[in-house]
Amino acid sequence: MRTGALGYQRSMSGIDPVELARALVRRPSVTPADEGALDIVEAALKNLGFACWRLPFEEEGEPRIDNLYARWGDRSPNFCFAGHTDVVPTGPEELWARPPFAAIVADGSLWGRGAADMKGGIAAFIAAAGRAIASGAATGSISLLITGDEEGPAINGTRKVLGWLKDRKEKIDHCLVGEPSGYEALGDEIKVGRRGSMNCRLTVEGRQGHVGYPHRALNPVPALARMIVSLSETPLDQGYDQFQPSSLQVTDVEVGNPAQNVIPGRASARFNVRFNPCWKGAALEAHLREKLDALARAAGVRYMLKAVISGEAFLTRDEAFLALVADAAEARTGRRARFSTTGGTSDARFIKDAAPVAEFGLLGSSIHQVNEHAPIADIEALADIYADILARYFRTWSAA
Repeated sequence: MRTGALGYQRSMSGIDPVELARALVRRPSVTPADEGALDIVEAALKNLGFACWRLPFEEEGEPRIDNLYARWGDRSPNFCFAGHTDVVPTGPEELWARPPFAAIVADGSLWGRGAADMKGGIAAFIAAAGRAIASGAATGSISLLITGDEEGPAINGTRKVLGWLKDRKEKIDHCLVGEPSGYEALGDEIKVGRRGSMNCRLTVEGRQGHVGYPHRALNPVPALARMIVSLSETPLDQGYDQFQPSSLQVTDVEVGNPAQNVIPGRASARFNVRFNPCWKGAALEAHLREKLDALARAAGVRYMLKAVISGEAFLTRDEAFLALVADAAEARTGRRARFSTTGGTSDARFIKDAAPVAEFGLLGSSIHQVNEHAPIADIEALADIYADILARYFRTWSAA
């Protein structure tokens, strides 16, 4: 085995996923910075014969983001792997047992920001793609959609690349997102859908005045408190197939009043709603406004609600595709994955409009934390699973 110019080992059998993951972790690609991470991905894919397109996008008021789309082959079906090279901030580096961008291998794990979320997954898939191509298992096309904006606003990333693909009339037949999906062990969960997410800011207008003359003022704080308590304690629904009930959680209350003897004129609160497919975002917002209208009338106040929907709820119904992923995982790990819709959001919320999508990757227990790490055995096993998924996929869909 030898070390290539990019710093990851290569052999006649293909790319070493651990060494490629180490090369990626060494790049401090905290959103929106890339720091050469996509250069490493692009070089590895070009060595395998992929055609690559670098796709920078920018929008006024948002940072410029670099993205990559790569494709091997020009036949159907097109199996796409989606992921991101950007990572969240490290937090206080002095709390890390090992430097977060040193990519140290110790105690059986790769340590560093992005090791699990999700540079290890990207490296595993590139290694798997190399095996599929070398073995002749890739009888259709393999593509990768890699963004640098998943951990950020997600405005100039996957959504824009999907628009570019649509303009080119390039079809993705199925997509696997390599987000960390393992709950307690590799292969114990596959994400088959995600809840929608709505971020809201509620502002109640009152009338400022002296605390000694409350009849001359209108205190917005009690009204705001009643509103957020009512919203958070009233169930939105009873759940949906494979989904928990929708959840509204208050995340901040702000008055900004430094004086002890002044009734404030305005009070605000922020809350997030994670909603299941019982709701579309617009219908949920209308429902919340209807409740707030009644509460505001009862309190004699005016309110403003700003709601931003970052993604709609979805559930993948392609049972054959989901079973294929689960079968490949079980063959390598010996455990049957649960189908899950829990957790946060991912770029699958955009991809689901283009193709059936599932999420399967490394263990998620250390992501976004100090001392993020991924077991070496898991990275190697994930590459095996991805290679098996590709082989099974092309046997099934190329013959269809």
